[in-house]
Amino acid sequence: MLLWLGIAATVALASPDQQLLEAARALEAGRLDQARTMIAKAVALKAPAASVDRLLADLAFRDGRSAEALERYLVLLKASPTNSLYAERAAIAALKLGNVARAAELASQATASPGASWRAWNARGVAADLQGEWSVADTAFARASELAPERAEILNNKGWSLMLRGAWHLALPLLERATALDPQATRARNNLELVRVALAEDLPQRRANESDEDYAARLNDAGVMKQIQGAPAKAVAAFTQAIETRGLWYRRAARNLQLARQVP
Repeated sequence: MLLWLGIAATVALASPDQQLLEAARALEAGRLDQARTMIAKAVALKAPAASVDRLLADLAFRDGRSAEALERYLVLLKASPTNSLYAERAAIAALKLGNVARAAELASQATASPGASWRAWNARGVAADLQGEWSVADTAFARASELAPERAEILNNKGWSLMLRGAWHLALPLLERATALDPQATRARNNLELVRVALAEDLPQRRANESDEDYAARLNDAGVMKQIQGAPAKAVAAFTQAIETRGLWYRRAARNLQLARQVP
């Protein structure tokens, strides 16, 4: 009897369906190498092509290979155009690639589904911001917040959206909440500092153990915010300090400094 159970378990593990299931579990847990191995075994066992294609798209997405993920999800969407998860992940991949128009189209497709997740609505809001469509962004972020009210990513993106419009006081509490929820959220932390700079008229202070490159980048961003706010003197000071801090000719800050000095 024990021998029979052992044989049955071995056969089950060797089945393509079991390999696909284990690969999906590994992906969800972030074990990408294991997932890659399981997918390869499933292919060797002649698993259904559609199932393999879906897992390969998910693997590329989770592995940060956005171009491959986008391409694979677009193929999957041709066969399943109403699959909101495919559209959502394709939209996020397109955003990471800087393809804003495609991201907006895919995010709209994803959010057309009643079961669209907060990530889909968040992606739609980000794409709308990049296109200057503020009312669409507000609606998208509001829906994302309804679905996931305590997500630092959504609060940060809502705050950034308000920053783009110069609504510093409205952005401040959102970014403070985002950093409280996730103290390791670098983007939210940097955006919070930029808002405080805009409100307090001070330049960012160097953090403990911060590299020249990271500090120079934050100074440059602060200078950009000062330009948007209409404080050219502060912008010039930030860009100049960014160049000096970096210890070399920091091209982005140097270009911004030149532009800032042209402001009447």
